[in-house]
Amino acid sequence: MQPNLQDPVTVLSGVGPKRVTALKELGIETIADLLYYFPFRYEDLKVKELADVADQEKVTLKGVVVADPVISRFGPHRNRLNVRLLINHAVIRVTFFNQPYLKDKFTTGTEIAVYGKWDAKRKSLTGMKVLAVQNEDHPSYEPIYSVSKKIRQGTLVKLIQEAYKRYQGLLVDLVPSNVRSHYRLMNEQEMVQGMHFPKSLEEAQAARRTAIFREFFLFQLRLQTLKNSNDRPENGVALEYDNDALKKFIKTFPFELTNAQKRVVNEICRDMRRPQHMNRLLQGDVGSGKTIVAAIALFATVTAGYQAALMAPTEILAEQHYNKLAKLFAPLHVSVSLLTGSLRTQDKRQALADLRSGRTNIVIGTHALIQEDVDFKRLGLAIIDEQHRFGVNQRRILREKGQKPDILTMTATPIPRTLAITAYGEMDVSTIDEMPAGRLPIQTTWIRSNQVQNALQFVRQQLEAGQQVFVITPLIAESETLDLKTAEQIYDQMNAVFGNDFKVALLHGQMKDDEKNAIMADFAADRVQLLVATTVVEVGVDVPNANVMLIFDADRFGLAQLHQLRGRVGRGKEQAYCILIADPKNQTAIERMTIMTETTSGFTLAQKDLELRGAGDVFGDRQSGLPAFKIGDPVADINSLQVAQLEVQKLFEADPDLREQEHWPLAHYLDVQKLRQPSFD
Repeated sequence: MQPNLQDPVTVLSGVGPKRVTALKELGIETIADLLYYFPFRYEDLKVKELADVADQEKVTLKGVVVADPVISRFGPHRNRLNVRLLINHAVIRVTFFNQPYLKDKFTTGTEIAVYGKWDAKRKSLTGMKVLAVQNEDHPSYEPIYSVSKKIRQGTLVKLIQEAYKRYQGLLVDLVPSNVRSHYRLMNEQEMVQGMHFPKSLEEAQAARRTAIFREFFLFQLRLQTLKNSNDRPENGVALEYDNDALKKFIKTFPFELTNAQKRVVNEICRDMRRPQHMNRLLQGDVGSGKTIVAAIALFATVTAGYQAALMAPTEILAEQHYNKLAKLFAPLHVSVSLLTGSLRTQDKRQALADLRSGRTNIVIGTHALIQEDVDFKRLGLAIIDEQHRFGVNQRRILREKGQKPDILTMTATPIPRTLAITAYGEMDVSTIDEMPAGRLPIQTTWIRSNQVQNALQFVRQQLEAGQQVFVITPLIAESETLDLKTAEQIYDQMNAVFGNDFKVALLHGQMKDDEKNAIMADFAADRVQLLVATTVVEVGVDVPNANVMLIFDADRFGLAQLHQLRGRVGRGKEQAYCILIADPKNQTAIERMTIMTETTSGFTLAQKDLELRGAGDVFGDRQSGLPAFKIGDPVADINSLQVAQLEVQKLFEADPDLREQEHWPLAHYLDVQKLRQPSFD
């Protein structure tokens, strides 16, 4: 058989079943996976002069062994190997811990090089590895890879060396030559060699720069392909909605839409009328009025003779949407149903039958909407609320429930502009950047834990005035690793302080859904006045009478999450308050607390969060929509990302079907990724 980059790693020497499993845990299954498994840093192995070495610096020193090494043992499985080296005119001690097998490497009178950490005070080196004495051809930079206990650095390096030796000729240039030439990038073979086996720091840096651009270029290629696929007329449905009915519907609202709401409604309606598939993200701050925009889109779909679905991440949020929309649409004789996992069998059976027959115009639900037994008669629009809470597959299944319905996803987690092209590059983005008139900004204060008693006095005043209160804590139960207030402890504390006069309840993620829903229903109905909760209330809880939120250990949360939590209050007409309780230990945490008290803009906070914490922490897990790049950082390398986007756009303008010979490898790459067929992810 001809060698292929998709060959399994078992073709390499020494790769048996155990090693296959260990490599798979690192994400390495094929030769291509191995060759593109790049190091995250390099160790400088160049030999230095003693006079040039700083205290505690990791360095390579070269000298002559002046005496046989001595091994000292202390305790079971613990030992120390000492050897003395003559470097110029100084004799230094080199110590290796728990590596007695290195004794054979040192022979009196021979020259040797050792890499380790220098202690200037003791004039000694704590050895890490013994190196061959370097010559001109010896690489002076050693790559360091992310490995596991089952795969050592040395093993991985040997496998990469063998794979490169055998397969380097199969490496194909994916970035076109004119782009490489313009931005002074390496070709594929040079890049892979420079990443794994650099002869200089300059070569390693050039290879890394090329690898980052290549990763962004291929990412943008995938996104643009998806977008182009969605833009084909045959991949969508034209919703010819009744514009007059829509205008009358909007006039029934007891308020006027903000200019931002009007703008995004026009963007969404324009998309719905087009035969192309709509794939639009609606982002807006907490309380900016996304739900009413969604309601307009739902009604437009119904007037066009189609069904619409709205999927929410929790039953609490789904029921909330259902109650609001059923009330809103009742005078218009629009049938709205609810479909969640906790529905009684008989009710669920009826809901499914109504969907199949078309008696239901709009269905609101949770993950229950994507079960196999859910069939629509004519689904024209699917809205996904808090889309980052759903996985890619869950969103795809909902899309496949109809004949290529339009998709509108919503998020209250604003995305900084610098990341919009990364997280949502294949979508069109509508932004509500204006708050409804008359809404009072939430007053946010930060106090230390020794000021909690004053805060509790304020809470009592608000409770006595008929308001309700959220108290938030990061953990559910005691943790040995984090000294945080727990939900149970705070619940007991709040019950002791307020329990005689007000009803106090506890809510956390480990409770059963029925229990959580009952507690939230009691809080919404004011049967509970003070709710102690974990971040389970972060999204979608709407209790207009709640106007105070206390957040314990607030410095443990990111800005975006604090802002989401804060958005649970201030939904009524009364002034709302958010009190952050924190004793931050570092400057970054202090900055976060200060920023929270200075702005109520989610967009400003998202940008600050990005600057303070980086993309990974801001967006959390891979379901968030932000892709996990192996080597590029969309924040630090934003210029490279933007250039890659520009070059891909130029590429498709010049050769939309990738028919030119130089673009064949890109076409093949997209075929392998299964992106050349119509796709909606």
